[in-house]
Amino acid sequence: MMRRPSSPTSPIPTPPEPAVSAPFTSASSGPGAPPARRRLRGARAVLAAVLAGCAALTAQTAPASAEGAPAADRAATARPQGTDWSVAMVDSTTTRFTPATIGGWSYPVGLYLFGQYRTYQRTHDERYLTYIKSYVDRFVDREGNIGQKFNSLDSIQAGRLLVILHHETGDDRYRVAARKIRDRLKTYPRTEDGGFWHADTASRAHQLWSDGVYMVTPFLVEYGKEFDDEAYTDREAVEQLNVYARRLQADNGLFQHAYDESRTAAWADKDTGRAPEQWCRAIGWYSMAAVDVLDATPSGDPGRPELLGHVRKLAAGIARAQDPATGRWFQVVNKGAQEGNWTETSCSSMFTFALSRAAEQGYVSPSYQSVARRGHAGVLKKISLGSDGLTDLTDISIGTNVGDYAFYIARPRQTNDFHGLGAFLIMNEQLRKKR
Repeated sequence: MMRRPSSPTSPIPTPPEPAVSAPFTSASSGPGAPPARRRLRGARAVLAAVLAGCAALTAQTAPASAEGAPAADRAATARPQGTDWSVAMVDSTTTRFTPATIGGWSYPVGLYLFGQYRTYQRTHDERYLTYIKSYVDRFVDREGNIGQKFNSLDSIQAGRLLVILHHETGDDRYRVAARKIRDRLKTYPRTEDGGFWHADTASRAHQLWSDGVYMVTPFLVEYGKEFDDEAYTDREAVEQLNVYARRLQADNGLFQHAYDESRTAAWADKDTGRAPEQWCRAIGWYSMAAVDVLDATPSGDPGRPELLGHVRKLAAGIARAQDPATGRWFQVVNKGAQEGNWTETSCSSMFTFALSRAAEQGYVSPSYQSVARRGHAGVLKKISLGSDGLTDLTDISIGTNVGDYAFYIARPRQTNDFHGLGAFLIMNEQLRKKR
């Protein structure tokens, strides 16, 4: 049998500090391990072999329809009451794409597959885990080699899947591959106050993007828990979130999209180094990362009080910016009344998850659950079944650079973009518990 991490379901009272819920629980694997754990290791080895056998079958049998044909070409049908939208979305996406055609090693695919894993944790449908393994095994060989240089934070996000697969199967090659990321961070470039650059390239040098913390900090705390490296990883994750907040959090609690320490980027304010706008998904990435890290780090971490302060200020800003008409949030979050702005689905999912989980864990007031419920209801209005029976999730902004107001509101809106699918699954699995 597989080890399955537990997910706390009952709310924890308002501060003082809540109990910590880590994403994974590592079992001892040495020769002195208790008999039950030795039996578990044997079961995990059997599972790894079974999944390997299933992987080939998955690749051969999962249908792929036109590489995700545009949903606009398919007539939408009703939203049947009682639909398990997480299961429907995973089944639809794995019908549209095989593990070989879903895309390369990337953070949008990594985000989606992490959402699929959350659905697997509830349903225990082995197909979902087998699919994830088949995808990852395209990039990791039998010795654990992985052909990624990890020269950007974006390239790290899918590393969470390595930790998951080690946790579920016990196959050491996933540890070897994940260790490459851990080792890369030792030499990864930083700002003077210790923040990881968005990418190790000339065009991103000295820059912090609010997006970036989600790409690296959840991986850090999950890696630390699985491989007994928490003394470093927890401290690093909390400090990264605090550094980013010091540079990017505005007086209204929300975050500017980016900061340039060198003040040389065209978008950077010459005095503050900040980008001009508060783009919704960048803020959504930070909000989810902060909750994930708070869940995984001990109450005695010296950086936690500061991080909790940033999260509470952010939660208040998110709640104030919610669109009262739809329950969703705008593409440029703090300018909902301006011409051309529109409510965006991926960030609305991210904010909904973060507020609900933070309230459940006691990081913020329980009153934020009502904000999250309105957000969930608003996002559910963006999902439907097409005439082919597959799910469509609409109004998702494509990947976005740093820009001005006109740039953000002109971004193309896609249906079934992985940014939105992954965020939806993470949100929906959280909000299902609150019904």
